[in-house]
Amino acid sequence: MKKGLLIALGVIVIVVLSVALVFGGTYNNLVTKEEGVKSAWAQVENVYQRRADLVPNLVATVKGYAAHEKETLQNVVEARSRVSKMNVSPEILNNPGSLAKFQEAQTQLTSALSRLMVVVEQYPDLKASQNFLTLQTQLEGTENRITVERMRFNASAQDYNAFLRRFPNVIVAGFMGSRARPILRPLRTPKRLPR
Repeated sequence: MKKGLLIALGVIVIVVLSVALVFGGTYNNLVTKEEGVKSAWAQVENVYQRRADLVPNLVATVKGYAAHEKETLQNVVEARSRVSKMNVSPEILNNPGSLAKFQEAQTQLTSALSRLMVVVEQYPDLKASQNFLTLQTQLEGTENRITVERMRFNASAQDYNAFLRRFPNVIVAGFMGSRARPILRPLRTPKRLPR
């Protein structure tokens, strides 16, 4: 009888340890992947902030050459203002409505900048300005970085979401209250800024 009890106790201990190891491993992987998503989002925020920081200099440069393009310049300033007023943190990923507003504000800024670049084509002196050319190059590079960082974020979110849905991860994720992360929809950006 004692031998049977010891065997049963040993089996129970092995099962409990196995479950604990699976839970612990899944938990650790889940935390690592979630931190990867947060890190990727932070990079998206960084490049958006870089673009927003370039806008005042760009507007000031264009204003010096194209003072009568007030409406276009005002649209850029207002779009940047909307982006700057948004409270952005990793928690925005848990609120689809806030994320949609953030994305729409970024799309509006992208559109306003695109219209500004089209207007610039009408001003040869501005296009020849070294200050403008430098800002235009920085803006073009920043737009490329935005695309890259958004793709990295989407890849990280997709990996995290797939991990959440696998068995037994789905059980651990449900127990922890983990939720899928959104995939960012493409921005309507110009293929190439005019030169």
